Amino acid sequence: NTELRVRSVEVSSADFGSDRLKKMIVELKKTMKLENGCGIAAPQVGIHERIIIVDDGTATGPVAYLNPEIVSKSFRTFLFEEGCLSVPGVWGMVKRHKSVKVRAIGEDGKAVQISGKGLLSVIFQHEIDHLDGVLFIDRVEKITRNPNHSVL
Repeated sequence: NTELRVRSVEVSSADFGSDRLKKMIVELKKTMKLENGCGIAAPQVGIHERIIIVDDGTATGPVAYLNPEIVSKSFRTFLFEEGCLSVPGVWGMVKRHKSVKVRAIGEDGKAVQISGKGLLSVIFQHEIDHLDGVLFIDRVEKITRNPNHSVL
């Protein structure tokens, strides 16, 4: 799908806190939950703006990040089995950084910096890739078949 290969545009600061953005975030969270995902990026539903939803299973629940960017990543990497809402039925081992630091704008329009390890690190890398038009299958080292995982 060439739609998924487009680099998404930054969310305008004038849009932070807007009703349009709030509705979009609610819809993205609903879609992610419906699909049993732990992350979703706006381009996956045809919206080419830099918005991701992240849910690593902790008490915070799904959180939206606008204009996220990875500002640092660990030297150490690991292989992680990933699947994707946009590539149903395909799983694969992807080399990811063990930890990342991400700078973004939160749902409230305020700047945040998040450090993520393990699954959280993978979700950020996977979803930010979507914003850049990159799919996990572009990075996969080995295709697997494992329908028991959450999808990103």
